[in-house]
Formats: sequence, structure tokens, C-alpha cells
Amino acid sequence: MTNWSPTLMTRVMLALAIIMSAFPLYWMIVIASRTNSDAVSVPPALLPGGNLGENIAAVLSNEDAHFLLGLTNSFIVSATVTISVVIISTLAGFAFASLHFRGKNVLLVLILLTMMVPLQQMGVVPLYRLMVSLEWTGTLTAVILPYLLNAFGVFLMTQYTRQAVPGELVEAARVDGAATMRIWWNVVLPAVRPGMAVLGINTFMLLWNDFMWPLIVLTPDNPTVQIAITNLNARFSTNYTLIFSGTLLSIIPLVAVFVMFGRQIVGGLMEGAVKA
Repeated sequence: MTNWSPTLMTRVMLALAIIMSAFPLYWMIVIASRTNSDAVSVPPALLPGGNLGENIAAVLSNEDAHFLLGLTNSFIVSATVTISVVIISTLAGFAFASLHFRGKNVLLVLILLTMMVPLQQMGVVPLYRLMVSLEWTGTLTAVILPYLLNAFGVFLMTQYTRQAVPGELVEAARVDGAATMRIWWNVVLPAVRPGMAVLGINTFMLLWNDFMWPLIVLTPDNPTVQIAITNLNARFSTNYTLIFSGTLLSIIPLVAVFVMFGRQIVGGLMEGAVKA
């Protein structure tokens, strides 16, 4: 096995990639810490100012945005849907990958076919009419319920379970007298933690950043965080400092989720590398 060492060009390209990825975040902090006149000045300011605390306080006290309520609602929606999707997808992935039952392949194909149809766009009108008939408009139930199951999550966990959990291991557990749910809990879950972490991060980010459906079914007085950010706009002008300050606050939960689940991903990868 040959040792590979990065060349100077590799190091330069990686440094450029890091700078290009981090600059939008840095620019957001710069604008969030300055006045609105600084945000539109030419040439633009490149260093952070001293107004970050004042701008954050203005965001939190804005009566039209309901920003704290938006953060709370987004966390409730994203956490509830993420837990549901991860659990259901892991169960379904275990069933499709390790269990034997009639019609398994046909059912999996039907689930995959739903991924080829843009349900969020094509199903907006009937789904909204359903929410109206159930009198759920304006409530978080209307945002949570349509996302509790994810076809991509089922497909991802099916493929991951097939690779991470050998069939012989499941059969050995069954020979030892373990029931199906105990096999899932004691054998499958520890092996598929990295896949669950990837699915959890992806689901949480999608729900946290969702804008269209909450805008349709929720009211301005009961928003999610993305709607609350748009409500920071003044009627006849754009206050960039408030918008960037609100955006800065809104990414903190995403960073926390990534750090928490990212450890599971890295730990699973390292565990697999040691086994290999």
C-alpha cells in the first residue's frame, strides 16, 4: 500500500474551496453586525461592526415577525418529522432488506415510483383542500402530518441496511430466539446509526428550510422561522441588517444538529474502517 501525500495544488484547491464555502457565512455576520446603510454602501464593508447585539434585539422584539415563535414552531415541526421519518424509514428498511414476505419487491418499487413524481408541487391544491376540510389550517398539524413518511428515507435505509447488516447475522439472532422487534432494536439499530444520522440531518434541514407549504397553511401570527424572516422586511424598504441577523439566529439550530448527528456519522465510519 503506497502512502499518498497531497501536492501543493491540492492544498491550494482545498483552501479555496474552504474560503468560498465559508465566505457567505462570514458576509452574513458582517452585515448582521452593521447598520442598514453600511449594508448597501459602495465599496462594501468587509469587517464586522459593533451592532450585532442591537440588531438581534431588534429581530427578537419585532412585533410583525414573531421570530421567537417562528423558531419554536420550526423546531417542533422539524424535530417531530425527523424522529418520525428516521424511525419509520429504519423499520421499513429493515423489513425490505432482511425480512421475507409476499409482494416485498413490488411494494418497494411502488415506493420508489413516488419519488419520480413532484408531490409537493402537484399535491398542493388537494392537500390544502384536505387541510381546510379537517380545519387544520393555521396549526402545526397541517405542516407536520404530510411529511411524517418519506420515500427517500425508506429507500436510503433499505440500501444501507442491506450493506451494514448481513443476512446471516439476522438469521443467527432469530435462531437464538430473538423476536423481530428485538432483532431490529439490538442488531439493526447499532449497525445503521450512520445512515440514520445522514437521514436525520437531511430531514431536519429540509423541514427547517421549508417555506412554501408553511406559507400556504399557516398564518402570519403563527409562522415558522423562514416566514418570520420574510416578515422582518419593512413595507416599503428592505432592512438587510434585520434579515441577516434573523438568518444568523436561524442557522444556530442547524449547526447544533449537524454537530450532534455528525459525531454519529464519523463514529460509524471510523468503526467500519477499523472492522475493515
